[in-house]
Amino acid sequence: MKKLVIALIVVLCVVVIGLFWGVNYLYNYAIVPGEKEFLAETHEGEPDNVYANWDFIEESPLYYEMTSRDGLELFGVHLKHKQPSEKLAIVVHGYGNSSKGMEDYARLFFNQGYDVFMPDARGHGQSQGDYVGFGWDERLDIVDWSNNLVDKYNGKIDIALFGLSMGAATVMMASGEALPEQVKVIIEDCGYDKVSNELAFQLKDMFNLPSFPMIPLASAYTDFKAGYNFYEADALKQLSKNKRPMLFIHGTTDTFVPTRMIDSVYEATNGPKEKWLVEGAEHAKSIEVDPEGYNKKVAAFLAKYM
Repeated sequence: MKKLVIALIVVLCVVVIGLFWGVNYLYNYAIVPGEKEFLAETHEGEPDNVYANWDFIEESPLYYEMTSRDGLELFGVHLKHKQPSEKLAIVVHGYGNSSKGMEDYARLFFNQGYDVFMPDARGHGQSQGDYVGFGWDERLDIVDWSNNLVDKYNGKIDIALFGLSMGAATVMMASGEALPEQVKVIIEDCGYDKVSNELAFQLKDMFNLPSFPMIPLASAYTDFKAGYNFYEADALKQLSKNKRPMLFIHGTTDTFVPTRMIDSVYEATNGPKEKWLVEGAEHAKSIEVDPEGYNKKVAAFLAKYM
């Protein structure tokens, strides 16, 4: 009997140690910023003034800093037309990327007459931060950037929010907050519905592991380390409070954020909405697969609601 008890204790200790190792590994793999082997491309090697070389800009880029509500110094780039514009697009990048990687989207909005502002999310690019919020903490940063930009334009500006991947989740989560009235529309491209769902999908896809118990344990660990959990980071709950027009875009062959998630986020919002599936597009590749169609779809949506 004594040997059985000892054996059970040993097994329990091994299980606990294994779970702790796994949770810590998942936290460092997904939540801690840095180079990720599963990301196809990054733009961190490019110079900090890379924006000045983009072929469509008319004026020298403006570089802004903002202190977040929790004391981080955040960075953003402002591209303005020579002639004053009363339209602004806030363009939000995805996981592991930065504003340096958003040239195609900045060009799209700029060529349609919009000034463009591109923030680096916390823990990305030139912004401070030692964890990734997957859009949850970042949503409040977008609210604050929006208010700051409204002040810079003396209130005389109409704003479109655009986000790609994690940036899409960010603007969807921001949609449920008290955004300034100048924010007129929101466009999301391949965003996930809930952080818990996306991480569970990645856990299965990358490691062939079930979501339980790793996701609940990693969520609790993230709450302890970073101050948020995966279950509160819910775009669906935020979208249910939104009444602004929204355009939802997703590639039909997205295997990173499953294409099916467009249905849940589309159904969740209560404002005017449109949905566009791009045939044959993988994750965050819709603009490459159909650049003409992408430009026309976004232009038509903006013309309708801005």
